[in-house]
Amino acid sequence: MKSSYKSLIFWILSFIFMLAFAIYQRTTGPTYPVSGKIQINSQTIKYSLPRTHGGEGGEWVKLNIQDKTITGTIKLKRFKSKDEWKTLDLIREGDVLKAELPHQQPAGKVIYQIALKGNDGKSNMLSAEPVIIRFKGEVPLYALIPHIVFIFGAMWFSTRTGLEAIFKGPNTYVLAMWTTIFFFLSGLILGPIVQKFAFNAYWTGWPFGHDLTDNKTLGALIMWLIALWRTKKNPESRGWVIAAAIVLITIFLIPHSVLGSEIDYTQKP
Repeated sequence: MKSSYKSLIFWILSFIFMLAFAIYQRTTGPTYPVSGKIQINSQTIKYSLPRTHGGEGGEWVKLNIQDKTITGTIKLKRFKSKDEWKTLDLIREGDVLKAELPHQQPAGKVIYQIALKGNDGKSNMLSAEPVIIRFKGEVPLYALIPHIVFIFGAMWFSTRTGLEAIFKGPNTYVLAMWTTIFFFLSGLILGPIVQKFAFNAYWTGWPFGHDLTDNKTLGALIMWLIALWRTKKNPESRGWVIAAAIVLITIFLIPHSVLGSEIDYTQKP
């Protein structure tokens, strides 16, 4: 197979691999809505319970329920607090039952659970466990979009570089350099900017905190810097590049925002 065709195939495979990880990151982790459906009064009710809110104001939980005999309640309190549970009736507006989760400062969380009642008077919980929603500041698109583009661009280049190293291609060092550049820009430049908008802090990983997203970014970048250095000294040191690509794959398997910034209200007045 000609090298140009093989390179094109590697780029396509790497892009498909990157898309798979993008979908995985989008649909996992503690910020993806809790969704499902439940049967009440012979009506199937679909729901999507939010777990993240950006910007001002509270977050409205809305359920499209045409059957007006169905009512509901929500119990809620601040997460990691000594608050007592508060139970409120859901508000009906036409075909919608809704409730507002009170606004919190960035990194503040609210834990809540919704129950619906039909004609039989039975209380039906929408989620087996209470849902936790985290509030954050609004991140402008001019900061968020470049961060997303560069972080998944780094994943694309990382996979492509790993394939180049495995099959002993001639462009391992150049591709490793571009991977490192993309990852540096996304993780250590654009990432902290996004986090500043969202949680009013540029960096909450080591040595200042335990934010897993920051820590895994730092670890992967260090690994790619080592791989780049070793490959520049010796183009045959492909093992470091393969290891760096595996490390990046591994950290992408960790759902986004796990062990992220949060306020412990028990430590506040």
